[in-house]
Amino acid sequence: MITLHTLKFSRATRVLWLLEDLEQPCERIDYDRTPEFRAPEALSRVHPLGKSPVIEDDGEMIAESSTILRYLVDKYGDESHRPPRGTREFWRHEALFDYVEASFAEVALQAIMPAFRGKDVPDDAGAALGKHLDYITGEPGEGPLLFGSRLMLADIQISYILALLDTLGLLGDHPQIAEYWKVLQEQPGYIAATRAAGPMAPPN
Repeated sequence: MITLHTLKFSRATRVLWLLEDLEQPCERIDYDRTPEFRAPEALSRVHPLGKSPVIEDDGEMIAESSTILRYLVDKYGDESHRPPRGTREFWRHEALFDYVEASFAEVALQAIMPAFRGKDVPDDAGAALGKHLDYITGEPGEGPLLFGSRLMLADIQISYILALLDTLGLLGDHPQIAEYWKVLQEQPGYIAATRAAGPMAPPN
């Protein structure tokens, strides 16, 4: 059985969500954040960088939530969370999946961090975030999810950043994204994961 190391209010919830979707059990080891909202020292004894999520499976230790999500769908032979391989939609999906952490997260955090500290979001950070949210708004097509009515890895991947933005009131100017986030929160795997491990984002 997979062991999942989960830090509270972190990307680890995305991994638990996928495991719930796949109906696969795990041994979950939870870690609370420090008063400074950092990962505890105990996680450094799991991974040299003190990262979460981390999974252990058959003697292998795997970090990076993106890698873990891909590992799990391959391990369990899941074909339901990605479009068929070799199709145009498959590569569109892979691009969106990687876009979340490679491009969107960095921009979003430039707005999230000052807002989290109770400060105004700098104009340039707000403008950059707006540009990316406009881009995402154009992706769902027929919706309500990124690839129609079927939940994909890219939807799970983007959920953590949207949770933070919503908690801090940074989706107000993008009602379509706010509605998309509402739909994500109605997904059975999300509900089960957050009931088990708590919300993705800390209370504001």
